[in-house]
Amino acid sequence: MERQDRVIFHCDLNSFYASVELLEYPELRNVPTAVCGDPASRHGIILAKNEPAKRFGVQTAETIWQARKKCPELVLLPPHHQRYREYSQRVNAIYDEYTDRVEPFGIDESWLDLTHTLHLFGGDPQALADGLRKRVRQELGLTLSVGVSFNKVFAKLGSDYKKPDATTVISRENWREVVWPLPVGDLLYVGGAARKLLARYGVTVIGQLAGMKRESLEELMGKLGGQLHDFANGLDAAPVRSRLETEPVKSVGNGETFPQNLTTRQQVRDGVALLADSVAVRLRRHGSYAGGIQVTLRDPYFHDRSRQRRLSAPTRLIRDLTDAAMELVGELWEPPAPVRAITVTAIHLVPEEEAYEQIDLFDAKPDRERQERLEAAMDGIRQRYGRGAIGFGAARPREKDGGSFQKRSVD
Repeated sequence: MERQDRVIFHCDLNSFYASVELLEYPELRNVPTAVCGDPASRHGIILAKNEPAKRFGVQTAETIWQARKKCPELVLLPPHHQRYREYSQRVNAIYDEYTDRVEPFGIDESWLDLTHTLHLFGGDPQALADGLRKRVRQELGLTLSVGVSFNKVFAKLGSDYKKPDATTVISRENWREVVWPLPVGDLLYVGGAARKLLARYGVTVIGQLAGMKRESLEELMGKLGGQLHDFANGLDAAPVRSRLETEPVKSVGNGETFPQNLTTRQQVRDGVALLADSVAVRLRRHGSYAGGIQVTLRDPYFHDRSRQRRLSAPTRLIRDLTDAAMELVGELWEPPAPVRAITVTAIHLVPEEEAYEQIDLFDAKPDRERQERLEAAMDGIRQRYGRGAIGFGAARPREKDGGSFQKRSVD
């Protein structure tokens, strides 16, 4: 019996932040409008823009002054993140009516696995996608672009293929024709650095990536290279996981690509401390301790070097994680060799109850318990007032050493 092909939707809310704001300001629908951070601060960047603003070339993540050079009449609106979360929950509640396999991918995108429920809604995936778009438009006033395919990667390519408010089907019959001519940067997980690296080898479209030997890509890019080869050849088999499912947490890590290369020990330590701070927060959230630490450094040429080791005792204190990570950095790197990105990962996780048994209280530093309470209190302050409200000096970048950067959370 032939195995049934999967039916995967990727639903992407068009210009989500801007679209939600325009529900309050319908008179701005045909006026170039953007949602942005505080224009008076360094956070004054474009978060989202509507279609008229896109036609002027306004781009997400560019600064406000850059956007206004392109479009002097651009209307700026402040963000309302709670409102966006509410609309995200409402649209995902609609998706839940079609399948129990709904996997959010950020606040405005979700994958749906309709393999086993499509027959309940007529059996025609394109018709169902069109009906879903119509329903969201009528009930919430928002528009969707929907990609329909037999795997998650191609479904996402489909939702990006035609916007706004469109359905694109990438099937077994047409996927080479549709996918292979697309720029390689359209493929999931091909960021700017990967795109530049591939371009050096003449790979600019997905079809060229698909034609490379898997072994060559793995040699060039590590594990990511093999994954991208599979993606380009339609071999993605990743399941759509319900957001209600909880998988055992095996590791907790955060990575950061820095705006400028780091070349001094202080710059690198500042970066490691910021990442260790975020890892510690997530360990407390999961009720876990780190039994080991792993550090990965990436140079400007996309070469990664990693080290890991067990810790003498489980911990989730920022200073312990920072010190252990810096010991590994010392084995991997000598200044002034440039560092483009750092990842700090807590491994060999230990549940709280087991960690308490493993920590030798006679050898433990007397202020360990106080430090744990202090960091937990910091979590509460950040949750109430924002992530930047408080932090240890060791986890803040030093301006005088060129270490002024901000951590990008990947929670």
